Amino acid sequence: MSGFHPLRFVREALAQPSRLNRQPDSTDLKAVNIAFVAAIKAQMSHVEAMESAIGGGFEQVGAIELSVLRHYGLPIDGHLVDVGCGSGRLARPLSAWLSGTYLGVDLVPDLIEHARKISARPDWRFEVIDHIGIPEADGAADMVCFFSVLTHLLHEQSYWYLEEAHRVLKPGGAVVFSFLEFRDPVHLQIFRDTVTNHKLKHMQPLNTFIDRGALEVWARELGMDIVDIRDGSDAVVAEGALGQSLCVLRKAG
Repeated sequence: MSGFHPLRFVREALAQPSRLNRQPDSTDLKAVNIAFVAAIKAQMSHVEAMESAIGGGFEQVGAIELSVLRHYGLPIDGHLVDVGCGSGRLARPLSAWLSGTYLGVDLVPDLIEHARKISARPDWRFEVIDHIGIPEADGAADMVCFFSVLTHLLHEQSYWYLEEAHRVLKPGGAVVFSFLEFRDPVHLQIFRDTVTNHKLKHMQPLNTFIDRGALEVWARELGMDIVDIRDGSDAVVAEGALGQSLCVLRKAG
């Protein structure tokens, strides 16, 4: 972890605009993410683009994410659904630990193909989706995770995804997600940078902030219990702090 600063990473990764201007509409999830990745691919090698497209610290952050899931109870032989799996930042380290099953979904075909390649787990599923939804059966998963996903969605879309997570979870299963909040000074700076980018008409994915009071309402509406909420600077695991705030919800057993 030497030289890695997660709070600085999360600010830089979320605030960086692409070189595209005024296209497509930032609420068109699939189009904006494909365009964002394409713009990055035009600037560097394929592997560099695949890792940079989901932010810096590819290996470091992946190790933190894996440890976070283990900390909150992912069974080694369990079934994980990784929504917004990107290019495999989590899937790669997870592939050496998880003996169970995995479903990774993302909007961008290039990212899915890279994740499939570097995880090297032919028994795992990677699927391209077109909009909000988890292509999994009811009650199938031990855990569902959303790392740097709800940070880019409207609140209504985030809640919709949490409904989907609740549907696919087994009784007693957990959902782990990261989020941005105004109470964190680093996250607040991301908001300031986002305002500036909008004024300059830079196209970038949405950066969305969620209040903890909203999480309490969502948990109540979903019939789930809040297990934990942690600041982005909290080192929940030995590998370090994630940089984004964390929330863990549990489905009734």
